[in-house]
Amino acid sequence: MDEVARALGLTDEETRAIASILGRAPNHLELAMYAVMWSEHCSYKSSRMHLRRLPTEGPHVLVGPGENAGVIDAGDGVALAVRIESHNHPSAVEPYQGAATGAGGILRDIFTMGARPIALLDPLRFGPLDEPRTRWIFEGVVSGISGYGNSVGVPTVGGEVVFDECYADNPLVNVMCLGVMPVERLVLGAATGVGNLAVLLGSTTGRDGIGGVSVLASAGFGDAQADADKRPSVQVGDPFEEKRLIEACLELLDARLVVGIQDLGGAGLTCATSETASRGGVGMDVYIDKVTQRERGMEPFEVMTSESQERMLAIVTPESLGHVLDVCGRWEVRAMVVGTVVDGGRLRIFDTEGGEVLADVPASSLHEDAPLYARPMEKPAPVADVGELSSVDAGAELLDMLVDPSWVYSQYDHQLFLNTVEAPGADAAVLLLKAPGLPPAAREGRRGIAISTDGNNRWCAVDPRAGTAMLVAESALNVACTGARPAAVVNCLNFGNPEHPEVMWQLSEAIDGMAEACTALALPVVGGNVSLYNESRGRDIDPTPVVGVVGLIDRLDRRPPGVALVDGGVLLLLGTTGPGLGGSLYALRAHGRRGGPLPALDLAAHARLLDLVRGLAVDAVVSGVHDVSEGGLGVALAEMAVRSGVGFTVDGVGAGGAAELFSESPSRVVVCVPPDRVSGVVERASAAGVPVSTLGIAGGDRLTVAGMLDVGVAEATEAWRTAIPRALNAVAASH
Repeated sequence: MDEVARALGLTDEETRAIASILGRAPNHLELAMYAVMWSEHCSYKSSRMHLRRLPTEGPHVLVGPGENAGVIDAGDGVALAVRIESHNHPSAVEPYQGAATGAGGILRDIFTMGARPIALLDPLRFGPLDEPRTRWIFEGVVSGISGYGNSVGVPTVGGEVVFDECYADNPLVNVMCLGVMPVERLVLGAATGVGNLAVLLGSTTGRDGIGGVSVLASAGFGDAQADADKRPSVQVGDPFEEKRLIEACLELLDARLVVGIQDLGGAGLTCATSETASRGGVGMDVYIDKVTQRERGMEPFEVMTSESQERMLAIVTPESLGHVLDVCGRWEVRAMVVGTVVDGGRLRIFDTEGGEVLADVPASSLHEDAPLYARPMEKPAPVADVGELSSVDAGAELLDMLVDPSWVYSQYDHQLFLNTVEAPGADAAVLLLKAPGLPPAAREGRRGIAISTDGNNRWCAVDPRAGTAMLVAESALNVACTGARPAAVVNCLNFGNPEHPEVMWQLSEAIDGMAEACTALALPVVGGNVSLYNESRGRDIDPTPVVGVVGLIDRLDRRPPGVALVDGGVLLLLGTTGPGLGGSLYALRAHGRRGGPLPALDLAAHARLLDLVRGLAVDAVVSGVHDVSEGGLGVALAEMAVRSGVGFTVDGVGAGGAAELFSESPSRVVVCVPPDRVSGVVERASAAGVPVSTLGIAGGDRLTVAGMLDVGVAEATEAWRTAIPRALNAVAASH
């Protein structure tokens, strides 16, 4: 039995703990159930003790971490459900299905709370595009997200695309989803009421995805044959089944026919039955023969651990069953009673109802009693200082840093609900808060939502604590640039092998940095995900926390100013540029250096900047606005120019050379202001305690920084727009 347990990913110590819980040796089915539930993916056994340090409460938080999604009160009787997840390992093995089912899984996390999914965002990271395998992964992932999201009818409105050598063979495919609902439709994933029925909704159960959370989530990548052997562990998605499932579930919830509901994601039926029973303080009997199977001869452990997609478990009363079946029949969704809620707190698996008991375990032990590891931590050797860097050709260096992600997001439909105000490419996506079934006050109002995701492995490789704090600050600032009030944070923590002490130190430091920033900015963390064992060929990825921020716009009467320049506008810099190029894109791209130290972040000053920028955007005082982050002031100005076709002349930069033009010091925003409003903006900045300086004037057809660079708008636009297609074509031509 020890050999079976080890093959399932359990340690000898964990196997002994299971035997102690049961008071006997576990059988094969029970071992398989514990193996998936005690996996890193499901139990967070290496990270739980650290995640407790995050601030999770706030006056508008309705549901925090621990449920399928976080939920906040948006006002007017409306709640927002938000969740971020990773599908990194499946996407490394089978890019299309890995990414597609990542999107499908997070949609279920949202509508299982009672919310209608209205937006997806996809922070993506890949190795350099000059490698054929990276191109295969990249194109497969993008196609998987677009194929699923477009087909299911949920727009993809934002995200990121990053290429870095540390992600070769181990891409990061993170997906964030936002949903809206009337507050009273909120439902939790708990089974209550002895005698109630467990009804499995949706697709049939097959062998796809078996062991996904244990086989894929705890191994490195890079060996072609080994990766091919893992492909059966990747789930296969059906977006049309998901669409029917969304509509059926929301109708069931509106009709109050469901006591509790849970999606079947990682660990499949084992997870859904044990978690709903445990949360409700009850037990559950499950009947294997009642589960509709798409393949012959499936073993009980395969049925219980399959991660076949598009499935939900609903807890309903016997009196409601007929109505439930009618609703599901109308939407052409399969519905089958597969279990019964019982007293006593045990999860029992039967071959048939009243037949042989195949497994009998305490439901709570599968997740509440999962191991909790205080893994060793060790600070890695410090990353060398980048030193003094001088520009050789600032114009060429700037062009090399410009990348337009539109090759990716042009394949996504971002207007499926016709409520997208700011599309992909802006500082943050902006949506009009509307959806079927919302209260009259919400439908008649003009509330808006802003969403942004941000990550930066260069910062976090140098200093994970300071780098993660800078990420929270940046993502909140992106949201504020649209006129939104940052309201909540979700996070996806992508790290290497937790058995390496340096990785655990990075994770712990990143969590502390996030906690410090979120506390200072009054941003509760309402949910998240931890993805570990991201390594290939024995090398860990850079620490890559990804932060998602949701912001609220009280009244969306006009489009936000946007990342744009207007001819004749005065360019002002809000905030102060600090010295140094540590962790910067410029240091890496122009000089091949990845060191530090990072620029300092003053969170109190950042909070003042957030309030100032939000007010300027809401009052339509500025014609354009853009935060300064990756690539520094040079890239921020260039992005505003190429997105609007308007050049600039800047003479307020130059004394500091490259260190001033490309510094990534935080808490800075460029605004383009009509000349007659400049004094008003300066007065508001002064009153807010935010430094302000004049950079220059917008206009003309060139990007000019006195004494440093002079590039045509057309040349910059060409470099920006063709960066990704050029790299893809180069790979194709060389093979």
